[in-house]
Amino acid sequence: MQEQTTHDAEHDPRNDDLKFWLNGRIVGKADAVVSIYDSGFMLGDGIWEGLRLYDGRWAFLDDHLDRLFEAALAIDLDIGMDRAGVIAALEETRAANGMETDAHARLMITRGTKVRPFQHPSLSRSGPTVAIIMEHSRPALGRPIRLATVPHQRGLPMTQDPKLNSHSKLNCILACIAAEKAGADEALMLDVHGFVNTTNACNFFIVRKGAVWTSTGDYCMNGITRQKVIDLCRANDIPVFERNYSLVDTYGADEAFLTGTFGAQTPVSEIDGRRIGTGQLGPVTERIRALYKDLVAAEAAQ
Repeated sequence: MQEQTTHDAEHDPRNDDLKFWLNGRIVGKADAVVSIYDSGFMLGDGIWEGLRLYDGRWAFLDDHLDRLFEAALAIDLDIGMDRAGVIAALEETRAANGMETDAHARLMITRGTKVRPFQHPSLSRSGPTVAIIMEHSRPALGRPIRLATVPHQRGLPMTQDPKLNSHSKLNCILACIAAEKAGADEALMLDVHGFVNTTNACNFFIVRKGAVWTSTGDYCMNGITRQKVIDLCRANDIPVFERNYSLVDTYGADEAFLTGTFGAQTPVSEIDGRRIGTGQLGPVTERIRALYKDLVAAEAAQ
């Protein structure tokens, strides 16, 4: 069975001639380039956000901006823009591409161009590099996702805090490669204590006897979609637990699903060769999907 990813999207010919935002200018693909001395290219020194456009509104924009500016503070990066400036850049890029709905934005900010090819932040002296990639994008998963547990962990915050949405994604990329070598679509990653945590690209949930379980949140990305799912469960009398749980609990789950800005809630059919539930979209996941869709629509209507 051919591998797929949680970011597979339908082909859209409008993406053949996109416009991008780069350091204050709208540019075409040929001009959307940065220096080989850029901190992001050279060292992965930067932060990013993924945002989703529904019916003319960026979903949960305030939450995304909160996370962006917290990440900038954490890595001591002056992004050179306030919240209004970031919103204006997103809107300028959206207008340049004529986008109204089903679009995905990747907002990236690095420490900028270095004067010498070494890691010290003081060598970045020209100000940050700010770029926005925006695509017409609808998820195109042909089936539920298959996962394989990998040895790569989401680690302790004193190494690289997994809550930080940084450009330094090699740990997750290695996990993704390991899963692909095992014949799966995506990697299931454990935390430092061996409890089930997250995947290489998304947060992870299971359903057991009608109750929704996810990790404690100590070692995973502070996912916005993850938190919306938790909040929706609490508001709609769906039992939900942020807890430590093992692969044994996971293999015996009735349902499993992933959360992320792009795919919202993606069902999981198989983990380490074991079928989860029926192997299809389960009733609890389906209900959460509907609640989430209503939440997005309600926000867009405001």
